[in-house]
Amino acid sequence: MAPARLPTPLPQCLCLLLAVGFAQAGRLLVVPKDGSHWLTMGTVVEKLIQRGHEVVVVMPEVSWQLGQSLDLTVKTYSDSYTMEEFDQSLKIFTDGRWENKEENLFHTIIATKKGFDMWFSRCRRLFNNKTLVEYLKESHFDAVFLDPFDICGLTIAKYFSLPSVILTRGLYCQHIEEGTQGPAPLSYVPRFLSGFSDAMTFKERVQNHIACFMEYLICPYFLSKALEIASEVLQTPVTASDLFSHTSIWLLRTDFVLDYPRPVMPNVVFVGGINCHQGKALSQHKEGSPTGAPDKIPPPDLLIVAGFGPTLQRQRW
Repeated sequence: MAPARLPTPLPQCLCLLLAVGFAQAGRLLVVPKDGSHWLTMGTVVEKLIQRGHEVVVVMPEVSWQLGQSLDLTVKTYSDSYTMEEFDQSLKIFTDGRWENKEENLFHTIIATKKGFDMWFSRCRRLFNNKTLVEYLKESHFDAVFLDPFDICGLTIAKYFSLPSVILTRGLYCQHIEEGTQGPAPLSYVPRFLSGFSDAMTFKERVQNHIACFMEYLICPYFLSKALEIASEVLQTPVTASDLFSHTSIWLLRTDFVLDYPRPVMPNVVFVGGINCHQGKALSQHKEGSPTGAPDKIPPPDLLIVAGFGPTLQRQRW
């Protein structure tokens, strides 16, 4: 049996995607999502800068940690909310998760709707900043690197007709399937947060179909504010499918062997290895060793799959 191929490291993927030629760096516009989402994206951006790419981050004036400790160009725009309001929104969300531990799409969307509407409304402030919009237009970026939980990045990419690269662990609703036009057969691919495995009983398959139908009803409500603003900016009615289908490359922060088997489109790249913490070298006494001297063994790669669901760890020697 042929050995399994490891996913191509993310910085190399983006280096190939963004370079006009192998010897020329690219200009990258980054539209991040604040909070824990920036922890991974910030690491990737730092590697891209080290490889010679010119990176510009567009972000609101009010943020928790966006753009911190990175040597890059930052373009800000005014915000209509204060940090105290965002802190309160986050507290309501976290308190609700402790009080109601039932994890399904309906409760998740209800709990996050108000907070996400606050984030979505920032996109209107961005496009109202004519100086910033003109700067983005004249900068002639090669691509937009974005977090899909902030729909504004997708709106920017479509507005300026730029290729877009998405970095995510997963998405609510069916945006990955619709955006990549990749099938996800409901008979063995469980819907997100359903709690089912790929070996479903007949009853669970029926529930899985119902969950898929409910997504078509709930998700437009969840994204109503974002789609309203996107329609204003693009001056035409748009749907979530219109925005996500514009994506050029999907970088999924997971590994194929850790997910359910499903058809995968060519523009989907698994980059779970970026969530790695390099372990220290371990020492080990060989049984029967006359000297008792410790033998060094290669440090393991501790693969931490961040995102939704339990944290998984895997060691490779």
